[in-house]
Amino acid sequence: MRILIAVLVVALGACSPPAASSAPAPAAAAPPPPAQGVSFQSPSGNIGCNYTPAGGTEVYSTADGRAELQCDRIEPTYVRITLPETAAAHLTQTDERGCCGGETIAYGDRWTEGPFICDSTEAGLTCSSSAGHGFTLSRTRQDVH
Repeated sequence: MRILIAVLVVALGACSPPAASSAPAPAAAAPPPPAQGVSFQSPSGNIGCNYTPAGGTEVYSTADGRAELQCDRIEPTYVRITLPETAAAHLTQTDERGCCGGETIAYGDRWTEGPFICDSTEAGLTCSSSAGHGFTLSRTRQDVH
């Protein structure tokens, strides 16, 4: 009888599930969320800008993969200026006519994101990059510098 009990104890122990580990299983790394672009406009609603961070967004990638600022003016003629992160601003010809939206940057206020700074005044919007390139855009001017 003792032998039978010993055999049953050994047999039951062999069928038992292994002891649970106290350490949680490592979680799979979630992919980073897509970068978000930013849109802003002048108080007049005549100038609107779109900032694209380095690496692009879910729907737009810059030509060089770096950050970019595009600003459009609606009136009196449609103009788009593109300011890459490390290169000079340039006028961009486009049939796309999208403008304006996002946060309104009041006259006298400054907008900053990534390598760009823009100052909003009644005389227009002046933006520059940390690389020293920039532009001024108003109802009467479109200067790159």
